[in-house]
Amino acid sequence: MKLILITIDGPAGAGKTTVSRSLAKRLGYRYIDTGALYRGVAFEAKSKGLSHDDDVGLENLCMSLDLKFIFTEEVSHLFSNNKDITDQIRSPEISMFASAVSARPVVRRYLLDLQRDMGVGKGVVFEGRDMGTVVFPGADIKFFLDASSRTRALRRYKELASKTSLTIEEIEQDINQRDKNDSTRSLAPLKPAEDAIIVDSTDLSADEVVELMLSHIGKHMY
Repeated sequence: MKLILITIDGPAGAGKTTVSRSLAKRLGYRYIDTGALYRGVAFEAKSKGLSHDDDVGLENLCMSLDLKFIFTEEVSHLFSNNKDITDQIRSPEISMFASAVSARPVVRRYLLDLQRDMGVGKGVVFEGRDMGTVVFPGADIKFFLDASSRTRALRRYKELASKTSLTIEEIEQDINQRDKNDSTRSLAPLKPAEDAIIVDSTDLSADEVVELMLSHIGKHMY
């Protein structure tokens, strides 16, 4: 059985993280949350008082960063210069800042090389926004996972329930704004790759999505 490289793109709250982790576990593959890398850059930029469009500042920041994942007990932790920032990058504020930072060419160039290095040797599930369109256009199989904005807001609300005072309506507004930002930007906009398999998870459980993906993946592994 050969190792393959799998990409799962899609908007915020579509269930990519849960599905990607579960899929990687079922396959015995590594799971890479590329959104966490952008959040990591955003967190460090915000910590240093940089604005999202300060390209010189962002470029200098990226040159000094050492972002890496460390896997412990099937959970991945993001480290920045040997500091675990996993819990600090999940706030709605960092999410919105990461969406803006991700549109900057200097940030994308830095993370493009980092992500491609992580894909060497295959046997990886990459979750993100432009994995199948930009980072790995030659991926063995590409998925685009979507769901209604209301469903995505409900999922995010449950995920953040103990960490935020935002209402479901406010989270849905944030999601719609982020969708607009991500899909209309000129650089690597959020969209399915031409050869991506579209999966609508609105009425599917995470397990059902994984089983559906496995049915497609099986055709590529032999």
